[in-house]
Amino acid sequence: MLIDSYGRVVDYLRVSVTERCNFRCRYCMPEEGIENISHQNVLSYEEMFEFIKICLDNGVTKIRLTGGEPLVRKGIENFVAMINNYKPNLDLAMTTNGYLLAKKAKALKEAGLKRLNISLDTLDRQKAAFIARKDVLDEVIDGINEAANLGFGVKLNTVALKGVNDGELLDLMEFAKSKNAQIRYIEFMENSSACSELRGLKKDDILSLISKKYKVKEITKSPHSPSSLFELEDGYKFGIIDPHKHDFCATCNRLRLSAEGLLIPCLYYEDGKSIREAMRAGDIKKACEILREVIEKKPEKNKWENDGKGEISSRAFYQTGG
Repeated sequence: MLIDSYGRVVDYLRVSVTERCNFRCRYCMPEEGIENISHQNVLSYEEMFEFIKICLDNGVTKIRLTGGEPLVRKGIENFVAMINNYKPNLDLAMTTNGYLLAKKAKALKEAGLKRLNISLDTLDRQKAAFIARKDVLDEVIDGINEAANLGFGVKLNTVALKGVNDGELLDLMEFAKSKNAQIRYIEFMENSSACSELRGLKKDDILSLISKKYKVKEITKSPHSPSSLFELEDGYKFGIIDPHKHDFCATCNRLRLSAEGLLIPCLYYEDGKSIREAMRAGDIKKACEILREVIEKKPEKNKWENDGKGEISSRAFYQTGG
């Protein structure tokens, strides 16, 4: 079992299989994109898998594959199968922008992927092109439809932005309901890679907009869930991920592995330690030591403060999968 210095059990590993992405979303990445890291600096699937096995053998019960955009990395379905074959009952999920999903969903399902979180910030083609800096909406909708048809557990992630998609939060909820998917509204997280003109809606703003049509009540969430959970009168449940609140990190159970092998204890902070050389040398003992050291140094909380005076994170989300 992995336990940090604040007594939190860490049983959730997020693995960024690539920093590359086929979108240039304004809240995540600069318009010019990023400099590609050399192939030799990226962990192979086999190296990632060997480290994942260490984590699974030490109590990790949930793996989420992220990016960048995980579906742009060739052979991702084979990687899913490697993990699933090692532990078939594992909670194995993926976060994706959905653009390539219609073509990949069946293979992912057959490989053992259980759940999908798909980004959907708008139902308007022009707004989608504005946010992603690319015409993407038709492909994303096709991917969502295919995932729903194949029986994946689906959540739709919406970054709530003032003056951009704040007028269609209810429409997005209705769309999610029609796909038997839970929508999760995400507060914009300030970071140095994002467009400086963006402004996000906070939880109370989002609830105020939804309450114009629905009666909403807050319900008990899973103790390790990053989102506050709410229920409508018809029983539909939705979430709001609000990292600016003071207790957001109180039950954090997550650890992140970057494509380059950096083991990261917190989404916000720059600190981390590489397991790449240890894995390439086959030094399992050293990799375990690094794992324990990073867990021990996991910070108590991030610095996005509820009063709006929090610091801007220099961590690029395309490196860690958000």
